[in-house]
Amino acid sequence: MPGWRTGSGRRIPWLVAVLLLTYFVLGRPPGTALAPDAVAATGPDQVRTVPGWRLRSSEQAGQDGASLSSPSYDDSDWTSVPARSTVLGGLLSAGEVPDLAYSTNLRDKVDPQAFTVPWWYRTTVTADPKPGVHTFVDLPGGVIPKAALWLNGTMIAGPDVVAGAYPAHRFEVSRLVRAGTNALAVEVFPSSLCLDPATEPCPDLSIGFLDWSRPPPDDNMGIWRDVRFVESGPVSLHGPRVVTQLALPGLGSAELTVKAELTNNTGEAVTAGVSGKIDALVFGKSVVVAPRETVTVTFDRIHLDRPRVWWPAQMGAQPRYHLALTASVRGTRSDRAATDFGVRDVRSRLNDDGDRYYLVNGAPFLVRGAGWAPDLFLRYDARRLDDEFAYIRDLGLNTVRLEGKAENDEFYERADRLGIMLLPGWECCTKWQAYDKWTPADHAVAKASAVTEGLRLRNHPSILGFYVGSDTAPPPAIEQEYLDGLAVSDWQAPVIASIGGKSSPRLGPSGNKGMGPYWWVPPSYWYGKAKGGAFGFEAEHGPGPAIPELAQLEKLLSPSELADLWQNGGKPQFHLSWSENFDKLAEYFTALERRYGKPTGLADFVEKSQLANYEVNRAQFEAFGANQSAPHGASTGTIYWMLDNAWPSLFWHLYDYSMAPTGGYYGARTALRPLHVQYRYDDRAVALVNTGLQDAAALSVQATVFDTDGTQRYDHTGDPVTAKGNAATTLDSLPVPEGISPTYFVRLLLRDARGHVVDRNVYWLSAQPDEVDYQADEWRLSPQTAYADLTGLQRLGAATVSAEASSAARGDEVTTTVTLSNPGDKVAFFLRATVTAGDTEVAPAVWSDDYVTIWPGESVTLTAKYRHALLGGAEPAVRLTGVNSAAQEVRAAVR
Repeated sequence: MPGWRTGSGRRIPWLVAVLLLTYFVLGRPPGTALAPDAVAATGPDQVRTVPGWRLRSSEQAGQDGASLSSPSYDDSDWTSVPARSTVLGGLLSAGEVPDLAYSTNLRDKVDPQAFTVPWWYRTTVTADPKPGVHTFVDLPGGVIPKAALWLNGTMIAGPDVVAGAYPAHRFEVSRLVRAGTNALAVEVFPSSLCLDPATEPCPDLSIGFLDWSRPPPDDNMGIWRDVRFVESGPVSLHGPRVVTQLALPGLGSAELTVKAELTNNTGEAVTAGVSGKIDALVFGKSVVVAPRETVTVTFDRIHLDRPRVWWPAQMGAQPRYHLALTASVRGTRSDRAATDFGVRDVRSRLNDDGDRYYLVNGAPFLVRGAGWAPDLFLRYDARRLDDEFAYIRDLGLNTVRLEGKAENDEFYERADRLGIMLLPGWECCTKWQAYDKWTPADHAVAKASAVTEGLRLRNHPSILGFYVGSDTAPPPAIEQEYLDGLAVSDWQAPVIASIGGKSSPRLGPSGNKGMGPYWWVPPSYWYGKAKGGAFGFEAEHGPGPAIPELAQLEKLLSPSELADLWQNGGKPQFHLSWSENFDKLAEYFTALERRYGKPTGLADFVEKSQLANYEVNRAQFEAFGANQSAPHGASTGTIYWMLDNAWPSLFWHLYDYSMAPTGGYYGARTALRPLHVQYRYDDRAVALVNTGLQDAAALSVQATVFDTDGTQRYDHTGDPVTAKGNAATTLDSLPVPEGISPTYFVRLLLRDARGHVVDRNVYWLSAQPDEVDYQADEWRLSPQTAYADLTGLQRLGAATVSAEASSAARGDEVTTTVTLSNPGDKVAFFLRATVTAGDTEVAPAVWSDDYVTIWPGESVTLTAKYRHALLGGAEPAVRLTGVNSAAQEVRAAVR
């Protein structure tokens, strides 16, 4: 093939040229999606995205691509499916398979043999070809695991080319396009997700869900990213990107370099004018491009004075700039490309302890994040994505990690807009880490994947780094392929060898621990200076089981499964992992029984689970926040495993698949408040954590210790204190009063200079501490050797709670306000408020707080925000439950 050259005439190596050609249309202005089977392509610089497909198994349709891609073929009896999803996801969307969330339906109601043959996706395209207009079929991302593309009876690419989950592809089809109706058929071949590369064949660099979930019966085969029809003139623009250099530490200026590829689609040399604009900055040049060649067009030394700097949400604002590029030939526009970008500086280093830490715009950035799981069937749901990002912001998380299963552009755009940092990378355990089994084709797919994802991600200011290895680090040759692939995009963010304590030749030590745990540990575990405790950087760890609330469980599990859930910890649960490491609740059962008392029924088990998940999730994030300023062994980052689930599960989430928040959600949310007062389990000290960049002065902390009967045993308000910006400040330790009840409470109130409460935190503690064996050779957890005594919570006595609620609507959003008061003489413990419409909980709903505890004479006011449509025409009400208070429901009519 012809060589590529830069704007100065220097040739680019042919392999890099091939990789760049795979990436064509990302960043250009998207066209308007039309109805299925009516995708129009109308002229130069037009992009039209296939809005939906017809789907049929090759067992019914056959495998004659020439016939199936004929415009005259009748596909009216095929299944209509969305533009993006796996084959099984499409069948689910069309209602051709039952609810796969309930009970064992995922195993019993779908025949996996149906996906051992190819499946066909088909659409028709209306075109009106014009002289001088070039038409392309564009795949901005791969097909799982491989595919053959046919247009109007002709194969345009086979599975030897369209292979791998990620590599982008661009195919010129100008000679095949005809006026009127055209037909595109895509044959997707069966996938095979090897879960154990040591014992199973591993044919594909695909996408899998590891031990996160039961595997989908179709092994994720399908078109999971957009397919587009693109038209341009003699030259095409693609891969627009901006290299930013922000002046540190003052942030007073930035230097930009703009780059893009310019491809000559003709057989003659072309002189193209390329112009660009960023705000009021305008630039341009003429470029000569040889026949069928591509050059890199570069605009450097673009100066920004007093740039609008992009920050993570807790540290500042999220302004972005817009780059628009236009290519013209002989005064006529040939193509356009555009992208948004942010001006920010991200760096990563190893500290004196060898631990990785991050700096954003020169400021230390303590990573407090969680691991992302996309939908098991890779379906795209814009509304759900908005809701999930609303939860991420509400939780106070500053980072989301993506282990493989890279997301679509909309995900990254939301992260940019909301200030959520992202840590993407390749997945563990499947062929991605079976390096010794790679073929030459696998090496090419891996490098092309790095090119595609590098170009997709590099302009997003939310990108904090990229992991080229997960549990392992890549060997030298593969490490170099990944780095070369990322370099095509002028990658700037840190690249890390592994999420574990591994290293690679070029990248060096990862600075990550990789010590877990992944299953139940008590709250005090996180303060230990061993394994997954709050020192250094841990890219995946958490306390494992996460039990949804009762109403959600009853929709998810059969009656016999519900009985087993609370009575049989040694029995595998279908809605846990397929892996024997995570398929039973045995250790969790023991901890609940020893710490809280043996559950007396399903409802009691669920309530105790909310208590346990609240306290342990809070402790994980609090420990890493409190230890960030330690002089030695400081904490630099924690990634809770995980944020969400790909499919309804009883473990590894901060919010469950139903989007109904639980105790674990609010425990984490409490710990992640931007200005937070907390209790340390290791030395009983009180600490202030301030995630903002500015000091918060003239604060006061009131600490009160109570017996379970409500008797006040200690109360102290300290002198005014300053919470240092982006740091933790440790205050005095709390006493354990002599004769305190075996279970007792600590309440912490943080007030500003005017006496207003800005943070409130309640702990239930034990005079008998939890203890774990850190020396046990157990990567899942550190076995517990002694248990806190929290059984006093079963003997609190009945509390009286009064509640008043009302609602107000503004546009599509409803805000429900409920005030809870305790007029009695008993503590009202762990009160949960939910908005209901009829008998159904309204979810998702963003509450100001929940699962709260109030003492006699206290009141708290809570608010919930949610979409009006979720009421379904019913009047909202607030349902209130608590550990020691009677359930009640109050009207919350919209005023």
